[in-house]
Amino acid sequence: MSAESTPDPAIPGPGESRTADSRRRGKGRRRRPRAKRRKALLVAAWSAAGVVVLGGTGAGVLFFKLNGNLTSLDIDQALGTDRPEKADNGSQNILVLGSDTRSGGNEKLGGGADDGTARSDTAMVVHVHKGHKKASVVSIPRDTLIDRPECTDTDGGEHPAAADVMFNSAYSTGGAACAVKTVESISGLRMDHYLEVDFSGFQKLIDDLGGVDITTTEAIKDPDSHLDLPAGTHTLDGEQALGLVRTRHGVGDGSDLGRIQLQQAFVKALADQVKDIGLLGNPKKLYDVADTATKTVTTDSDLGSVNSLMSFASGLKGIGPDSMNMVTMPVVYDSADPNRVLLEEAKADQVWKALKSDGPIPENATEGTATGGAKGVVNAAE
Repeated sequence: MSAESTPDPAIPGPGESRTADSRRRGKGRRRRPRAKRRKALLVAAWSAAGVVVLGGTGAGVLFFKLNGNLTSLDIDQALGTDRPEKADNGSQNILVLGSDTRSGGNEKLGGGADDGTARSDTAMVVHVHKGHKKASVVSIPRDTLIDRPECTDTDGGEHPAAADVMFNSAYSTGGAACAVKTVESISGLRMDHYLEVDFSGFQKLIDDLGGVDITTTEAIKDPDSHLDLPAGTHTLDGEQALGLVRTRHGVGDGSDLGRIQLQQAFVKALADQVKDIGLLGNPKKLYDVADTATKTVTTDSDLGSVNSLMSFASGLKGIGPDSMNMVTMPVVYDSADPNRVLLEEAKADQVWKALKSDGPIPENATEGTATGGAKGVVNAAE
């Protein structure tokens, strides 16, 4: 699939506003300093963490090997103190990104040249509610026009603020730290952790897990994503799974919003299946999955060891597909540029305020917003 520096036009849904007056941006919020401190998906990162838990209990002798696989970034140091306050209600916020780098194993998968650039192909804010029995997940469309705040990357490089730019420019400009800063600016929520998964690792992880079973209610065909699925039940291998979560032309209105709906459905299908895989009875498969998982994720420094990742994953084991509420950040199509979407500020504020108070996302917060037209096309196989 070719690199998508300019997404294809999105077709507006019925009744969706495209007037010039609707051109609203996600504004950065400045706060007083405080004293303290790929295409891939949410469940790829969660599964990665989960199999590390199994790896730690069933293959402890491999601890140092797995520990050496992990990559971590000191995002807290890069962001400093000008950040939203940590929640005091027992909840956690995790930013999960799927990276679209054009190097190594990802060059072939991304379809672009190794030009040294990277893009955040998928972005999800995972809010783990108090008690860690349920989660709310908010996908942020990469084509959303925002005002990006100034930021410092993890190498110390400084990047100026920019107005009316695509959301995924934050990652391509300043990497993980700038992506976190931008999400915190839009949402007003503190990101407690960061997890990033790359294309090649995601594909291999699905293969190591033995594939994922899904049911499609209509045919999905996209030559760019090497995807040709008739309606019916399928066991997707890694290449097909990657094609599914990357396709935007094969289903819905052809926009990034439709792709997000496919991604969310795939997350639930994988989460539903991964609990029944039975890795503990197959030591070689267990090792392959744990090895791939620890090579696939990049984390913040607080999760940068197997022990830390095991502890983190243990706290998420009670969250299954039925206890995940997945929505897309409320947006409307841009009347001036059909390739972009705009933040629907009033409704988005409802979402972020609900999560800040650790409450459920109101159903009316996503009513009447741009959708993508792909909901219900992909489901977990029965």
